Amino acid sequence: MNVDTKLVRELAELLGETGLTEIEVEDGDRKIKVSRGGGMVAAAANFAPAPVAAAAPAAAAAAPAPEEAASADHADALKSPMVGTAYLAPEPGADNFVKVGDTVKQGDTLLIVEAMKVMNPIVSDKAGTIKAILIDNAQPVEFDQPLVVIG
Repeated sequence: MNVDTKLVRELAELLGETGLTEIEVEDGDRKIKVSRGGGMVAAAANFAPAPVAAAAPAAAAAAPAPEEAASADHADALKSPMVGTAYLAPEPGADNFVKVGDTVKQGDTLLIVEAMKVMNPIVSDKAGTIKAILIDNAQPVEFDQPLVVIG
């Protein structure tokens, strides 16, 4: 069996960046599953047992993230539809899509969430004024994490 170690390492890094404990990718008849549980990373192809390699070091434990506190304060905020990395601008060096105080229409792009090397535009679900941006540029975000408050 030929294991794509580069892909396994990328997936292990993604686990560390996002705080997930497991990720699974399927490409045709190849299936790769990486998990942090028990300090091991496992890869499998065709659903058959595969060699087990040492996992990348887990990210250091951090204090509760600000977004956890923000979720209680901003229950009505636009939330992330996926796990990934949020970008406030369309490309490095460009102006942010929006800033606090901007007026937006429903459907306007507010930011991008990159997931598995795919850039996903996050659009406004309503018209209004940007009251708060609850994340930083290039910050990892979780599913259902509050991103932007529109009033």
